[in-house]
Amino acid sequence: MRRIPELVCPAGNLPALKTAVDNGADTVYMGLKDATNARNFPGLNFDMKSAQEGVAYAHARGRQVLMAINTFAQAGEVKRWHAAVDTAVLLGADAIIVADPAIMAYARDRHPDLRLHMSVQGSATNYEAINLMKELFGIRRAVLPRVLTLSQVKHVIENTDVEIEVFGFGSLCVMVEGRCILSSYATGESPNMQGVCSPASFPTAWTCGSTTSSLTATTRRNRPATPRCAKAASR
Repeated sequence: MRRIPELVCPAGNLPALKTAVDNGADTVYMGLKDATNARNFPGLNFDMKSAQEGVAYAHARGRQVLMAINTFAQAGEVKRWHAAVDTAVLLGADAIIVADPAIMAYARDRHPDLRLHMSVQGSATNYEAINLMKELFGIRRAVLPRVLTLSQVKHVIENTDVEIEVFGFGSLCVMVEGRCILSSYATGESPNMQGVCSPASFPTAWTCGSTTSSLTATTRRNRPATPRCAKAASR
């Protein structure tokens, strides 16, 4: 008999966490208000007080909580990422979502009982990479990049005993997950640490007809628009 998939939902703040839990999420994932979280946006994420409340709320209802520590540690600042791993353990997180192999190694050595999930930011698109990460760091789950086809996902699942997580929805981009050079060039910020592929702090505009899209001062011109492209938007 096929197992019903686990429904994992993002929780950008405490009200979102409670809403996800109350509406059927099996698991929620959350991040801290710092650079260790790839979606470190103003007004989102958790401080210690709200994180403690969120974990307690989920656990009291039989749900699991994952902590996203899914950015790559910066040179000379690795202790911040180590502290985030320690914080996740202190909070009682059921697993951490990690991209940086050095942080995986720290978690493996310092907290051997902590479950490690390989983040989509790690860009593991094949079972060989996933099995290697299991061999080296003991990962228990890998989140696949959204660019894989269903047949490619099936091929990965058939060749690894690591749990596989896939996105049910989300943006698609011709890029290596979390490391888009175009966005970095256009904004001067890190796609991995500031999430600049879709930043609210940078103006973006689309116009129809000849279809011109712009991000700050960088402009890209595309082929003629389809009839469905009938309005302009900006943010």
